[in-house]
Amino acid sequence: MTLEPNRPLGQARAYLVAIATVATMLALASPALAVPGDFWGVSPQATPSPEEFQRLRAGGVDSVRIPISWAAVQPNNGSETDFSASDALVVGAAAAGIDVLPFVYDAPSWAVRPARVPGPGNVKAPKTLPVETGSQRSAWSGFLKLVVARYGPGGSFWTAHPGLTERPIRTWQIWNEENFKYFVVRPDPAEYGKLVNLSYAAIRSVDRGAKLILGGMFARPKEAQFKSKPPQAYFATDFLDELYRTTPGIKRKFAGVALHPYVSRYQLLTPEIEEFRRVLTLNHDAGKPLWITEIGWSSEAESKSDAFAKGPQGQVKQLKGAFGLFKLNAAKWRLKRIYWFSVDDQPNACNFCGGSGLFGPGFAPKKSWFAYVHFAGGRPG
Repeated sequence: MTLEPNRPLGQARAYLVAIATVATMLALASPALAVPGDFWGVSPQATPSPEEFQRLRAGGVDSVRIPISWAAVQPNNGSETDFSASDALVVGAAAAGIDVLPFVYDAPSWAVRPARVPGPGNVKAPKTLPVETGSQRSAWSGFLKLVVARYGPGGSFWTAHPGLTERPIRTWQIWNEENFKYFVVRPDPAEYGKLVNLSYAAIRSVDRGAKLILGGMFARPKEAQFKSKPPQAYFATDFLDELYRTTPGIKRKFAGVALHPYVSRYQLLTPEIEEFRRVLTLNHDAGKPLWITEIGWSSEAESKSDAFAKGPQGQVKQLKGAFGLFKLNAAKWRLKRIYWFSVDDQPNACNFCGGSGLFGPGFAPKKSWFAYVHFAGGRPG
């Protein structure tokens, strides 16, 4: 993750920010505001234990969002696969009665050449999406077919776990932050359109009833302001608009869009989301639901170098403010589901991951967990 850039909001955006606090207060005072079923989600960074999954469910968690990395499943070019990481997450979620939203992403080095991510350090990511050659397209399609045949209806995973109630995965998220250099060094809306088309054909060939949603776009990466060629990032609104423009007919291939509206304070959420929804309207796709597949702030001590670090009470304030806005605007924004990032703290995983969790070391609940449970209608445990 990167920090929110300093970009002028403009008069309209400033107005929306000004009314956000009042709107949130109204939402907090109106617990009966309706949200869609299965609305409340979380994203674990580590695999929760069976007891921890049960606590999440008791707290009102409806869904967990999990990664399925192609590079981890098929690190070598061959028939051998390793689903141990995703299996553990699906087992825990299914046993607790929690739905799973997987995002499928990444590429092994044998399929797509990795490249250094521009910036400090020696972080690497796939240079491009796996659509540039016939062998890449075939390998990606084969990987998706394996995954759907494993976790979809009647899949091999469920056959191998007869003690679990089958909860087949029917919705698949394609990639993660595809508009940002950390997940593909050279983000490209047209290439992503090819990936969505390819993924739709592969997934539906195994499960005709499956649905795809777009990968969660990072709303406002600062690198989108750079004049670098090729671009290191796009603003989510620009990327989505270019996706529609460069890929005719793409709207028929996905059932929802997804956004990661990371902002320094919850009052900025309204303009971010409404600008994103405006792109859908301008492209004659206003009926599509919106998934917020990551949102969060850190309980770490406030810092000038980390706009998302708010301290324990500040994390609670941001969660309450954001969730209040989501409840108030669920119908207007056509919100389908939201996922708090994250369940647990993982130091050094990203610039705020060390404090983003609802639980601290030893799965000790933070104040933010109790605030989450209040909205989700569960029991804190």
